[in-house]
Amino acid sequence: MKKIKKIKIKINGKTNLIDKDLKIQKLLTNLKIPLKKVAIELNQEILDKKNLNKVKLKKNDKIEIVHFIGGG
Repeated sequence: MKKIKKIKIKINGKTNLIDKDLKIQKLLTNLKIPLKKVAIELNQEILDKKNLNKVKLKKNDKIEIVHFIGGG
């Protein structure tokens, strides 16, 4: 049985262990985050949601997930 290597990343300032080569799209699905209501920043760069399935996470990446809240 193949052992999956884990890497450390930060999500909104908290350290998380994830599978190596996990893509952002899969991470957000695992975290049950609705894409329509958030902006995703990787290492201080806002990502285009169309590319989330192409971006692999690497050791020490920093992700910020910003939720939009309506109001008036």
